[in-house]
Amino acid sequence: MSSTKSTQESSFKALFAAIVIPVALVVSWIIWKFVLGAAGNFDAEGHPTNTLGIVFQGGPIVPILICVNLLVLVFSIERFITIAKAKGSSRVEPFIRNVKNLMNTNNFDAAIAECDKQKGSIAAVIKAGLGKYKYVEKDATMDKESKIAAIQKELEEATSLELPMLSKNLVIISTCASIATLIGLIGTVLGMITAFAALAQAGAPDATALANGISEALINTALGITGSTIAIIMYNYFTTKIDTLTYGIDEAGFSIVQTFNEKHKA
Repeated sequence: MSSTKSTQESSFKALFAAIVIPVALVVSWIIWKFVLGAAGNFDAEGHPTNTLGIVFQGGPIVPILICVNLLVLVFSIERFITIAKAKGSSRVEPFIRNVKNLMNTNNFDAAIAECDKQKGSIAAVIKAGLGKYKYVEKDATMDKESKIAAIQKELEEATSLELPMLSKNLVIISTCASIATLIGLIGTVLGMITAFAALAQAGAPDATALANGISEALINTALGITGSTIAIIMYNYFTTKIDTLTYGIDEAGFSIVQTFNEKHKA
């Protein structure tokens, strides 16, 4: 049941990513064309009268950069929700401490009940380990080492089902962190080409074309750096949170095995 649920969640998240990326690109183009490029943002001569019009003049690279920023925002929200669900209904540290205390008093039914109450990835792994603990303890055909190996295998399998969900789609955020600056750089180069083309004209340089080229360069640079900065911060934040959850899972699994080992020393 747990395996089927994890598979369904994985398929949903893959479908979610496949849908969000093209939708974000379309939405970004609409924002650039009809919001930033609205007639009210320009005067009769086509000069921008506000910040929206100035950003519109960044050129066709702008919607791509808006898309990158939207993807960072959307997938950051998605990771916030996923990691919050993985943590469960309350703080991880008190939950693990409570489960340890119940295991030390051999109150495994109460520990399993705590897992049901907590929910989340850590609780799911601990519950799987406790369930296997109770099963092998009643099995008289297995020796101690086989029982410990069975518990460890159950914990590893449960962990392998839960951990991929935590890091799912983080690669998209890390990719956005890498490409945002590069895309902004492309826009910067194109803007500078426009600016130098204005300077290269015979006679007096076209001041408007020169200003537009420099504006395009700076706007793309700003959007690219902004997207990259936010993506790096979010990626590092989520990685730290996942490491904390992974440590909690490992700590709880070790406690289950150690408790069984201590109880059956003879």
